[in-house]
Amino acid sequence: MSAQKSEYLTFWLGKEYYGIDILTVQEIRTYDQVTAIVNMPDYIKGVMNLRGVVIPIVDMRLKFNLPDVSYHEMTVVIILNIDSRIVGIVVDSVADVVLFETNEIQPPPEFASALETKFIKGLATHNDLMLVLINIQKLMNSSEMALFDQISDDPAGQNAQ
Repeated sequence: MSAQKSEYLTFWLGKEYYGIDILTVQEIRTYDQVTAIVNMPDYIKGVMNLRGVVIPIVDMRLKFNLPDVSYHEMTVVIILNIDSRIVGIVVDSVADVVLFETNEIQPPPEFASALETKFIKGLATHNDLMLVLINIQKLMNSSEMALFDQISDDPAGQNAQ
């Protein structure tokens, strides 16, 4: 029986190397100015109009409390489709798409870190670099992100009582 394989889009945040499930990625765009929304956490940069759909933009460097947040020509927004909801994440640069077999992914360590281990799917090695595989669905749907908890399943309010 062959091992199950999964593809991950890898990206950089500062000197750290991360990966997310490629199946959540809708597209990759150059970073453009976003429209700020008042009273949002600092890691939610604002919103962007993506072909008529307004989507929240999360700066992953700010979310993970990484230093020296700066935007340059390599900065990109990865547009994600998570549970039929669209969100963008800002990363320093995209690296590659990597295929891992399940047995190549180690469980997350048991320690406190900038990225809580409950959002880490596992760790893997690629090109002699340690890659942190993020459970992006769990992170984006978490109550602490405050992204989707106000979105109703009934957006028109048709079933309001």
